[in-house]
Amino acid sequence: MKLPIFIADAFTARAFRGNPAAVCLLENELDEDMHQKIAREMNLSETAFIRKLHPTDNFTQSSCFGLRWFTPASEVPLCGHATLASAAVLFYKIKNMNSTLSFVTLSGELKARQAEDGIILDLPLYPAHPQNFHEVEDLIKTAIGNTLVQDVCYSPDTRKLLVRLSDTYNRSFLENLKVNTENLTQVENTGKVKGLILTLKGEPGGQTQAFDFYSRYFAPWVGVAEDPVTGSAHAVLSSYWSQQLGKKEMHGRTALYQFIFYLPNSNPVFICTIPLKM
Repeated sequence: MKLPIFIADAFTARAFRGNPAAVCLLENELDEDMHQKIAREMNLSETAFIRKLHPTDNFTQSSCFGLRWFTPASEVPLCGHATLASAAVLFYKIKNMNSTLSFVTLSGELKARQAEDGIILDLPLYPAHPQNFHEVEDLIKTAIGNTLVQDVCYSPDTRKLLVRLSDTYNRSFLENLKVNTENLTQVENTGKVKGLILTLKGEPGGQTQAFDFYSRYFAPWVGVAEDPVTGSAHAVLSSYWSQQLGKKEMHGRTALYQFIFYLPNSNPVFICTIPLKM
């Protein structure tokens, strides 16, 4: 069996940088267990599988495909950077003729549109609700020790715990914070939490670009100690910070990447401000 597999470095214009994802094009049905075996072999944070929805579809002319994402350990319901990589492979390598692609996924139908300086993704908006600190205190203290926490919320749709650090900290503190992920799966093994978001309110720009919020994301429960950028986490972050700041357009920043978020109606639009190159 031969399968075309691409590795796309998202959010960068240079090889071996950015956030890599593997993209596998499926001409025919694949045995269910083979998805996980391939993802484990690729050993990247996510491997995306694009499949045809109808026998007459083809990767050059069709505009709607099925899409699934697997970490080395399990299937996940949403992955932003692997969706971006999938769209990039179809647009730039396969030369898909459409300006907009639709992907049928576990998180509903997602769209990717070609833009002048990159690709625009539409992602679902996931609300986060207040979480009793004492119920997750062991998890938080295991991860970040005695770091001051200002707010804790939980997203039941994504099973992500959002921990907002004290506003007294700055971006440098978050980027340099040593996070212990090795013991998190033992501390939290109920299945309630599948990802930990650490976030911090942004700072005025001054001589540098202003950001509304900063974040880092950790998911040892699905085999990823830290992911440089995660679309499903930002779908929660955009909801949380929109409410906190009263804004519909925001600039977010991870340690390595920056993004613009728009929240028209009920769905945020996730725009990568750094071009994606193959």
